Amino acid sequence: MDANDELPSDSTPFTRDEALAMGLPLGRLKGKRLKHVSRGIYRPPDWEFNLREAARALSAASPGGWISHATAARIHGLVLPPWLSDSDELHLSKPRELPQLRRKGITSHNVTARPGEVEFDDGIWISTRARTWLDLARVLPLRDLVCLGDQLIRMPRPEFEGRGDPFTTLKFLRSMVDSHKNLQGIVRAREALDLMRVGADSPPETLLRLAMADANLPEPELQLKLRDSRNSPSADAGYRTLRIALQYDGAHHLNEIQRLKDHHRDKAFMAAGWTVLKFTDRDLNEGFQDAVRRIKGALRQAHVDPTVESGFASGS
Repeated sequence: MDANDELPSDSTPFTRDEALAMGLPLGRLKGKRLKHVSRGIYRPPDWEFNLREAARALSAASPGGWISHATAARIHGLVLPPWLSDSDELHLSKPRELPQLRRKGITSHNVTARPGEVEFDDGIWISTRARTWLDLARVLPLRDLVCLGDQLIRMPRPEFEGRGDPFTTLKFLRSMVDSHKNLQGIVRAREALDLMRVGADSPPETLLRLAMADANLPEPELQLKLRDSRNSPSADAGYRTLRIALQYDGAHHLNEIQRLKDHHRDKAFMAAGWTVLKFTDRDLNEGFQDAVRRIKGALRQAHVDPTVESGFASGS
């Protein structure tokens, strides 16, 4: 009988215990048609790397441990900075009281985790999104950490995302930070909390807001609706009393249908007497420097001093 006919999973990595539970003889694990990945973990020879499948096998083979850091962020579907977004590195955390994990190709961490910071999700023990954000405070630059945090606290659109509540809240993140005073990166986490805001729907929107903060521009309102109605056009950010709307149109806005929607959105704002400033990936790539200049110009036209203290660092 072909060894692969008896594998405990369908062409994915599996553990020694899973194989034995399915009745696969130990001799089969040493066959040429199975690859020994790490202690107690095997895979079919034709398996193509899949991060979730690899993480599931690692989780199953590591009692007391959980998938964490960048690996957890990717599995949770969080948007990471480009230099980290395609990393296939596997991170596993264990409680401090357990021996440090030593596995080839695995980055291990011994940490203190509070109740509720680790969850069992689709066969994987994994850090929650909130705890993943805190773990990444050690490695992410401040701006990227704010971008990641904004993703967690934003209000979702139920019709598109199938959920009505944010992944977490600023209040919860603050309490979690307060309970891990000695964690590496905790100072940066506190700084990020002061800069995070509910309302940024994408990392570029967060980065635009942070560029405005660096220039001491007045803090804008986020997800600003033209009218108080469910179907009202909205701006990514802006100043209602000054009738200035700020829109970031990323690559997906190049779609012809989306461009038509954007045109009607902008036309509605302009018909109501608003100034509409649009920014693109080109602005993102040059750090929103020209965007800040354009916003300053709009504020001057509205007779507002564009260099007043913004108060951006007083997040709630």
